[in-house]
Amino acid sequence: MNPESNVVEVTLESDLKNVEVAEEISLKVASTAGFGEEDQHRIEMAVHESIINAIWHGNKNDSSKSVWLRFQIHRDRLEIRIRDQGNGFDLKKIPDPLADENLLNVSGRGIFLIRSFMDEFRVEQVAGAGTEVTMVKRRDSGNSDPTRRDPP
Repeated sequence: MNPESNVVEVTLESDLKNVEVAEEISLKVASTAGFGEEDQHRIEMAVHESIINAIWHGNKNDSSKSVWLRFQIHRDRLEIRIRDQGNGFDLKKIPDPLADENLLNVSGRGIFLIRSFMDEFRVEQVAGAGTEVTMVKRRDSGNSDPTRRDPP
């Protein structure tokens, strides 16, 4: 990604090996956007969890399907969209991982972590295209590199 661009978009095969690819891209974009190391890690972890959900739950680990990943840098935030080709899910039906009966479950914490790491989190069905997750991380002036020119 060059400093003048403010959008990075990739399509990945539904293969868990591509989680690492998405993580690397997210770190590069978050760094370019001027986020500090701690926020870069939070963004990376949110992308990690979302990509796993898209591949495993959305696309049912079907390598013939793909996951679309888009980063857009704005002056005040980084917006990340991840779309799978699955049927979607109802956020209200996701069990609370902090409830006593779920504390020992080995899975089910991804969305909880994403919500903890990001400032905004939305899920929507895209007609004929699958399920799209939108995550937003706002830039705190304390985390930005003052020598870096902000994108338009």
